Amino acid sequence: MQRYALGLDFGTESARALLADVATGTSAASAAMPFPHGVIDRCLPDSDEPLPPEWALQDPRDWLTTLEGTVRQVLQQSGVRAEQVVGIGLDFTACTVAPTLADGTPLHMLAAHRARPHAWAKLWKHHGAQPQADRMNALALERGEGWLARYGGKISSEWLIPKALQLLEEAPDLYAAAARIVEGADWVVWQLTGNLARNACAAGYKGTWNKSQGQPSTDFLAALHPGLANLFTDKVSAPVVAPGSRVGGLTAAWAGRLGLQAGTPVAAGIIDAHAAVPGGGVSGTGTLFMIMGTSTCHMLMAEHETLAEGISGVVEDGILPGLFGYEAGQAGVGDIFGWFVDAHVPPAYHQAAAREGRSLHDLLASRAAAMRPGQSGLLALDWWNGCRTPLVDADLGGLVLGYTLQTTPEALYRALIEATAFGTRLIVETFQQAGVPVRELRAGGGLIKNELLLQVYADVLQLPIAICANEQASALGAAMFGALAGGAHASIAEAVAAMAQPCRRTAQPNAAHAATYSALYTEYLRLVEFFGRNAASPLKRVRALRG
Repeated sequence: MQRYALGLDFGTESARALLADVATGTSAASAAMPFPHGVIDRCLPDSDEPLPPEWALQDPRDWLTTLEGTVRQVLQQSGVRAEQVVGIGLDFTACTVAPTLADGTPLHMLAAHRARPHAWAKLWKHHGAQPQADRMNALALERGEGWLARYGGKISSEWLIPKALQLLEEAPDLYAAAARIVEGADWVVWQLTGNLARNACAAGYKGTWNKSQGQPSTDFLAALHPGLANLFTDKVSAPVVAPGSRVGGLTAAWAGRLGLQAGTPVAAGIIDAHAAVPGGGVSGTGTLFMIMGTSTCHMLMAEHETLAEGISGVVEDGILPGLFGYEAGQAGVGDIFGWFVDAHVPPAYHQAAAREGRSLHDLLASRAAAMRPGQSGLLALDWWNGCRTPLVDADLGGLVLGYTLQTTPEALYRALIEATAFGTRLIVETFQQAGVPVRELRAGGGLIKNELLLQVYADVLQLPIAICANEQASALGAAMFGALAGGAHASIAEAVAAMAQPCRRTAQPNAAHAATYSALYTEYLRLVEFFGRNAASPLKRVRALRG
């Protein structure tokens, strides 16, 4: 009897289910569904009152709706029987957290709190907690907290403690009502199994947990705010378990909803980008894996711990057992291109795309590919959603230099792609300068379908980029952890060896473009210094005037 593992991939806009053969990794079926409420960043459903700037929320009920819908689809499409599914694994965006009652009910599901934005789940890209993150970083520096260096010297506003502190300060009654503040991945596993555990990946990278040293101290939290002192002993108290660990079996109720067997093993979750590393076939050191979508996460493993500027964390066993996993990232990549295409492309381009039967992205990419490096006369900063690495500053914005009356949409499209490539080169150099070797690059995610983007990245970095055979690397990685929880493999390394496919091709750098891109990159670094590191940055001043 063939056996399968179910990988559940919860992204920013949608969820996906993948049913993979545990012996080969071959997909029996996959299905995706958008979240009914999407990203809630303008106003709450059934409300016209605008949310504050930099807010991004989600409805946890959307996670369950898409979970049920996609799992039933893949079972129907594949014809796989319930008894053939040996385990379930899942990945999730992080830090996406929801305040809940003791039984797991999200606060926004209570009629009394539905109109309260703080009662909803805060998505990873919620940056409303930047003032809290700033105060946390300042206090940690003042006190000489040793854990801060493990995160590149700054805690992001996207992470657990700043979000919890924002809830406490801006809605203290809701903070008091929340028996739990739970990562999205852990909440879904809790619903499926009835058991609550914290996955070590999200706890380590986003929750400032360390395998040997635990959490920031109660003293530190009390100094930050007296009401926060017991955050980890009360609201975030649960066993921390490694990805792939069996948290429990599928409840009878959820087995009925999904069409699976009760008791099917469910693995602890993992962050979506981190799941893509084994899903992309990486099981050793020195390979920088880029999972490229709405944002890009840069994952790297090494045999030692090194403290590098602006990294989003170094966690022992954070990706695979026995290695230190490093995370860096860019908070906006595909989102930037999507924003431009949705809001700033003139009607003539829409009409041309319709005539040619292709998307606006394809049209712009093909026209931009005909341009040589530097031809646009433009240079951009890739901070449309803030700068994650190395500046760890959500209070920054994008920038484009060189506009003229002759600037075309394809020129700007190419400049935005180049900006994200320069941001990745800065991340690679940050790792290398810290003594963490980067020997090769590998890419996965939705953006690997953009040939122009891959070529520009290879040219800017002057390194070949191996392209994953599976565009659903995160979902496949989740399935690998499900197979591990279900006993189909003895280790995640064994699962990778069996289930990952070889890279399908490699984007090779064009040496003729190296000099121009190096010159542009030098200017990019000057912009980083003036607009990013400079305390008197005009970007900061302009954003402050929004009120």
